[in-house]
Amino acid sequence: QVQLVESGGGLVQPGGSLRLSCVASGHTNSAMNRAWFRQAPGKQRDFVAVISSQGIETYADVVSGRFTVSQDNAMNTIYLQMNNLKPEDTAVYYCAADEKFSIGARYYKYWGQGIQVTVSS
Repeated sequence: QVQLVESGGGLVQPGGSLRLSCVASGHTNSAMNRAWFRQAPGKQRDFVAVISSQGIETYADVVSGRFTVSQDNAMNTIYLQMNNLKPEDTAVYYCAADEKFSIGARYYKYWGQGIQVTVSS
């Protein structure tokens, strides 16, 4: 089993920045791909970004150029730096991990509990 814990969410004004963290523990391994998804009220869980086990980054079009995913393998941690935040970025953000590389939520076996990000003035 792999446990994922997110942190760093909160309330921010439009145009502001936040950095989310996701720490993995348990039976982690270097083959894991790590992703971020988000879910707004009444909507499906959408792909945000993924960093592969080889360090290749992929982003959803709606966040490309504003969000950056990175990892610290020594700390088993990935980050999501979110800049120029917009009200439509408001959602619960989830960290996910799996040995399979995908942008589809249904392919990820391990999930964090989620953390709220609210963008509002």
